[in-house]
Amino acid sequence: MSISERHEIILNKLKETGKVNVQELSDELSVSEVTIRKDLRLLEDKNLLFRTHGGATLSNPYTSDRPVSEKAKVQAQEKEAIAKEAVKLIGDKDSIILASGTTVSALAREVYSQNNLTVITSSLDVSLTLSGRENIDITQLGGQLRPSSNSVVGPYAEDFLNNITCGILFLGVDGVDLEYGLTTTNLMEASLNQKFIEIAQYTVVLADHTKFGKRGFGRICTIDSIQHIITDSGTSQSIIQELEKKGIRVTVADLL
Repeated sequence: MSISERHEIILNKLKETGKVNVQELSDELSVSEVTIRKDLRLLEDKNLLFRTHGGATLSNPYTSDRPVSEKAKVQAQEKEAIAKEAVKLIGDKDSIILASGTTVSALAREVYSQNNLTVITSSLDVSLTLSGRENIDITQLGGQLRPSSNSVVGPYAEDFLNNITCGILFLGVDGVDLEYGLTTTNLMEASLNQKFIEIAQYTVVLADHTKFGKRGFGRICTIDSIQHIITDSGTSQSIIQELEKKGIRVTVADLL
């Protein structure tokens, strides 16, 4: 088989499924994985695909940092539905971490408490949302302000967490890749999120369907570092099944 024939097969598979896998292509085309990787590199140079870890996709898998005001308008219904599912996990007298992100901010709008609830957050939006509500004690982390997310990052925030343990972490992300893991667009934010995961007993990721198959600049953790993902009905069943095979609980929120 010629190189042009291989490239035609690869591009046709991409059009059919949206992504290809190096190992599967190697087996199907009876060539080495090294050869397939070279093929993918050549096709990427021609702007015909985007290479990913272990394969390639037809759409750009990399996310860019956008202002929080812009992000809040995207998939707003999905985020609200996810938030209404997430709030069911919070009990009175719990201690929780609400990280940054517009889906986490949507969750904050749903949080009320009859008894004392302790909230630790890096998000200014979350603190402002919860500040007037009874029976909620808020610890706002300090540090370097990220205007694009209205949240803080940096060593000051991380050092504060050294003597803290917490029940549930609710984490927003910019990308969920089943092989590469969870990512965000900012390295310092990724580092703080790693610290959150370290001190939390249970980590819940809030991610609408557009986050799957995407990658941000900063890697937070591998998929097996979390326990639970709440998403919406736009997420494909194959992705949900793969997550469940890895032992991750998946909750699918119905759109309102």
